[in-house]
Amino acid sequence: MSTGPTGTDTAQAPMVQMPTADFDLAQVYADSLFWLQTHWGRIIAALVVAVAIMLVLRSVRSLGVWLCRRDHAGAGGGWWQVAGRTLARTGRFFNIMVGLELARHIADPPALVSVALHTLFTVAAVFQGALWARELILGAVEQHSAPDSQAREGLASALSIIRLLVTFAVFAIALVVVLDNVGVNVTGLIAGLGVGGIAIGLAAQGIFADLFAALAIIFDRPFRRGDVISFDQTTGTVEEIGLKSTRVRPPSGEEHIIANKQLLEKEIRNISRRAHRRNKFVLSIVYRTPPDVIARLPDILREEVVACGQVFAQAGFVNFSASSIDIEVEYDTPGPDFEPWYAARHAVGLAILRRFAAEGIEFAYPTQTTFTAAPDGTLVMPYAPAAAPPRAG
Repeated sequence: MSTGPTGTDTAQAPMVQMPTADFDLAQVYADSLFWLQTHWGRIIAALVVAVAIMLVLRSVRSLGVWLCRRDHAGAGGGWWQVAGRTLARTGRFFNIMVGLELARHIADPPALVSVALHTLFTVAAVFQGALWARELILGAVEQHSAPDSQAREGLASALSIIRLLVTFAVFAIALVVVLDNVGVNVTGLIAGLGVGGIAIGLAAQGIFADLFAALAIIFDRPFRRGDVISFDQTTGTVEEIGLKSTRVRPPSGEEHIIANKQLLEKEIRNISRRAHRRNKFVLSIVYRTPPDVIARLPDILREEVVACGQVFAQAGFVNFSASSIDIEVEYDTPGPDFEPWYAARHAVGLAILRRFAAEGIEFAYPTQTTFTAAPDGTLVMPYAPAAAPPRAG
């Protein structure tokens, strides 16, 4: 018998190392066979429980699909749709692993089989939870940001990028949780993701600023597509709310494009959400109008405004101008639309003209009187006196 350089018997070294793996496999086989022979009652009960649990989870998934179909048919909506869509995302692999996990606790399998089943269940549960979380978050965003189909259509592009960001964030967290549960050191991975996120954020700072402004429009809803808004010197209809910019078309026809971040920094007036449109006329009448007639003007103007179907606000004397006495009248046209307000302004203006003509009230126009003085300072007429009529005879 020979020995190696260290004095170890070389003929017996393989007999110490090689049978180790064979011994482990044999031990697992022996333990599994013993488990099947001695725990067959538990195994049958565990299989029954596993099948029952999988059937229950399958029914829950079918309920979610039914809720989604009911919403598409027009019989439901809102949070029921979110719940149905979330339940419908329940996967078959998760159903099987839940059943096997419960069966594992009942049947008490060998340690290696138990660890393998528990690891697979952890992976399935974490990723299934990520799917549910994504659907709940997206559903909450949609319900809060798009109360009707028109708003949801106008914000479709923004919601698509939100879906991408939420999916990436949720599944990144799920991957880290799974790796941590299987024994992988995730400290370096988390640090790398943090540094990469900071680098991307600095590189795309402007884009993310407009993106977050789009998210602010989604959640705060200062306006939506189709609204008439006014900011700075622009008044027009919102045609599209994009990820980076908003497009507004004024009545003059051209399209105004403004970045979302710049738009939210301005004072925005949403004309479509007001209950009425106000109009104001300043009527200049001549100074020779009798005071009693001026005192009657508020009642006269009220009658004409109400006769035209408008809501009278106020009327009265406002100013002594250089060539006129100024009277002001204000009234409201119900609703936010421009066309009825424009037509009402025409009708009220004509009604005031007709009534003033009937009452003998004259509108003033710019006038100027010239006085001529003689060398001694006395006022003289600016023209020669009329000739005296000839004497008779």
